[in-house]
Amino acid sequence: MGFVACSDDTVAEDVLVGEEGEVDGEAEVEDDTNFVATDWTTETHTKDVDPNFDEVFDDTVVKRFDIVITEARWQSMLDDMTANYGVFGASNSGGGLLDVEEDPIFVPAEIFYNGKEWYRVGVRFKGNSSLQSSWRNGILKLSFKLDFDEFEDDYPQIDNQRFYGFKKFSLKNNYDDQSMLREKVAGDVFRNAGLAGSHTGFYTLYVDHGDGPEFFGLYTLVEEVDGSVLDTQFSDDDGNLYKPDGDAASFAAGTYDEDEYVKKTNEDEADFTDVASLLAAINDDIRTTDPETWRANLETVFDTDVFLKYLAVNTVIQNWDTYGLMTHNYYLYNNPDTHKLTWIPWDNNEALQDGKRGGALALDFSDLNASQWPIIGYMYQDAVYKAKYDAYLQEVVDGPFNENTIQALYNTYADLIGPYATTEVPGYTFLNSSADFQTAVNQLKNHVSERSSAVHSYLNN
Repeated sequence: MGFVACSDDTVAEDVLVGEEGEVDGEAEVEDDTNFVATDWTTETHTKDVDPNFDEVFDDTVVKRFDIVITEARWQSMLDDMTANYGVFGASNSGGGLLDVEEDPIFVPAEIFYNGKEWYRVGVRFKGNSSLQSSWRNGILKLSFKLDFDEFEDDYPQIDNQRFYGFKKFSLKNNYDDQSMLREKVAGDVFRNAGLAGSHTGFYTLYVDHGDGPEFFGLYTLVEEVDGSVLDTQFSDDDGNLYKPDGDAASFAAGTYDEDEYVKKTNEDEADFTDVASLLAAINDDIRTTDPETWRANLETVFDTDVFLKYLAVNTVIQNWDTYGLMTHNYYLYNNPDTHKLTWIPWDNNEALQDGKRGGALALDFSDLNASQWPIIGYMYQDAVYKAKYDAYLQEVVDGPFNENTIQALYNTYADLIGPYATTEVPGYTFLNSSADFQTAVNQLKNHVSERSSAVHSYLNN
C-alpha cells in the first residue's frame, strides 16, 4: 500500500492504493473518521476550563510539539505552497514578493505533547513575507497556524477540542531573528507595560510526515488575539476586532476601505462605523483650531491613553514593521466596556533593532510624514498628547524596558534556548553557524543600553 493525494482543493484525503494502483478499478478513500479520542480529558481537551497559561506559556522551560501528518496531506500543503509561491528553493526565479490573497490550506494532523494526543487538529503554514522568503530560500522551518477544532464538522469526536483551554495558536519560526528572542521579549515588554497582548513561549517542533519525526527547529508559540486574548484580557469578545492591512490601515485621509479593515469578529455584520469614526476624528481640521474639542471627539471612539502607551513602548524598543512605516501588524478591538477602539500589538519578530526600510521611527517622529500616519503624527503634534507620550517614555525605561531588567532577561532566555537554537539543522534554520546565536544575543544587549541612553537624551533635550 502507498499514499496518493486527491485533487480536493482544501483538504487532501488519504487514499489507499493497491498493488495494481487501483482497488476494484478505482482508488478508495480511507475512512479516518472512525477513531476513539482516548487521551481526551476535561482539563486537556475541552472548552470547559479556563486557558491554562502556566502549562502552555511557562517561561522557565522549552517545551516540545510533535505534528504527525499523513504523507498525502503533507504533500498537499507543499503543492499548495508551490502553486502560490513557486518552486521550493527557487530564490532567483520569482522577483519580488507575490500578493497572494488566500491563506495556505488547512489539513488535519495529530498533535502530541507530553505523551498526549490531540486529534485531527487543523494545521497550515502561515505568514506573508516571512513565509515567502523562507520558502524561496529553501528553508522548511516555516511558521504554522494550529486550530484545534477546525475540522470538528468532519470529526464529531473533536467537537470544541481545545489545548488546555486554548483553541488556536501561531507557531512562529523566528524568521530573520538569529537570537530567536525578539518575538518573546517584545511581547513580554508590551504586556508588562499593562497593554493587551499575546502570551508567548518557546517550543521545539518535530514534524513526522511519513519518515519519522524531523527536527524543524526552535519556535515561538504565540497566543492568538482573536481567541484567548479577547477572552481573558477583556470583559467579553463581542466587540468588533479588526486586523487592518493595506492603505486604509494608515488611517490617512481618503484611505477608507472596508475590505482593508479586515474583521476577525462579527464578520457577517456590515458595521464599520467605529473605524470610519476614527478616521474622521483623527483627520478633522478642527484639531488646529479647537484642539480641546478635537481631543474630546477622538476620545469618544479611540482609547488614546492605550495608544500613547503602546506608542511609547513600540518606539523605545524600536519596531519598524508596523504602523508608522508599514500598514499592518496591529489589531483594533472595540472594547465593549468603553466602546472605544483599543490598540493591540502583533507580530514582533522584527522588533528590538533599528530595522529595515530606513529604520525605526525617531523618538520625536521627525522622520514621520504626519498626514500619512495621522494617528501618530497628529497626536504627537498636540501638546497634551505629546506630554503623555513623553511621560510614558520615562515609564517604559524605568519599568518594562529597564536596562538592567532586560539585560538579565536576555541572559536567562539565552541560557534557556541556547542548546536548542544552536543545534538546528541545515534547511531548518536561519543561522549560518551556531556562533550567530550568541552574536545576535549580544547585539540585543547592546541595543537595550543604546535605547536607554536615547530616551534619556530625548527627554533631557
